[in-house]
Amino acid sequence: MDKAFLVEIANTTMPFGKYKGLTLIDLPEPYLLWFARKAEFPSGHLGELMEMTLAIKIEGLEGLVKPLKKGT
Repeated sequence: MDKAFLVEIANTTMPFGKYKGLTLIDLPEPYLLWFARKAEFPSGHLGELMEMTLAIKIEGLEGLVKPLKKGT
C-alpha cells in the first residue's frame, strides 16, 4: 500500500450519503461492509479508496492512517 493512498484515505471526504463530509478513515466499518455486501463500492478512484479503507479497518490499522489527517 502506497503512502499517498493512506494520505488520501485520511483526508478525502465522503461526497454523498448519510456520512457526507466525513473523512473516509472515519466512516463506520458497518457502513463500508454494507457497500461490500449489499451494494457496490462506487466506480473509480473513490471506490478503490473505500475498499482500502475497509481493509484497513478490518485489520485494525486505523492508527496508522489517522495521524496523516491534515490539521492533527
